[in-house]
Amino acid sequence: MAVSKLMITCLLVTLLFLHQLHAASQSNDLHHLNTHPVSEDVYKNQKMDCGAACSARCQLSSRQRLCKRACGTCCARCNCVPPGTSGNYDACPCYASLTTHGNRRKCP
Repeated sequence: MAVSKLMITCLLVTLLFLHQLHAASQSNDLHHLNTHPVSEDVYKNQKMDCGAACSARCQLSSRQRLCKRACGTCCARCNCVPPGTSGNYDACPCYASLTTHGNRRKCP
């Protein structure tokens, strides 16, 4: 009887260990998916048409050439331009984080 209790205990411990190992593996897979979503990977692999995006972004600017030049630099670095003619920086955090030497926002 003592041998069967020992075997059952070993079996339960082994199953518990395997369950924990499987749960940890799934947690790592989910963490990987959350930090690198498929749509983000696809988005990064596709080059954006910076010229068209910056023309749309700068269409209302009083200094369009300056705006397009700055926007083009930011777009080339970040591969994204926020929608609309101003604001919406939360759509492209990289674009919003670029600053000049004077710590002013570089991207229009």
